[in-house]
Amino acid sequence: MSSLIHTSTSGASIPSRRAFMGRTGTLSAVAVALLAGKDALAQGMAGDTSKDVGILNVALGLEHEAINAYQLGAGSGLLQKPVLDVAVRFQADHKAHRDALIATIQKLGGTPVMEKKLDEYAKALKADTLRNQGDVLDLAARLELGAINAYLGVIPAFGNKDLAKVAGRLAADETMHYTLLQNALGRPLPAGALSFGA
Repeated sequence: MSSLIHTSTSGASIPSRRAFMGRTGTLSAVAVALLAGKDALAQGMAGDTSKDVGILNVALGLEHEAINAYQLGAGSGLLQKPVLDVAVRFQADHKAHRDALIATIQKLGGTPVMEKKLDEYAKALKADTLRNQGDVLDLAARLELGAINAYLGVIPAFGNKDLAKVAGRLAADETMHYTLLQNALGRPLPAGALSFGA
């Protein structure tokens, strides 16, 4: 996914994780404090949150995409029972990320981006090309790797360790997902240290 959005035939757009990573450096400390559930910390901060709502909505759009990708995989009939259970578990993590983003956007006075219809995600993710369990896992792994790099990309922007921690925790969830998916695909571990976020 090299462009900011993928456009479906209905004109709906789905933001890419790479675009999110490129834009997240401007996320304010206030927004990250709220995302981390540290409302009291956020109240003591000053900052322009007008851009934050847009950036957080991009992240929310990506979480919607991940939730629906796992839904497509689960509903495809291509996943064996143990793998299906893991996919549903990962989807639950993305739902928790979604809920945290929605709450933060609302606290900032914004309107959360709405989830699209499942068939729009299916078209954007080319679900019609999924032929077997490996195809489903490969799609999920690619999305998770993009998420790792996106969330790691925001960490350097924060001087406050509490604010950087939430981005690190999100990246850790995505890294766990990616690693398990790679293992399920029979792929080797990353070739060396410092493989993510580069």
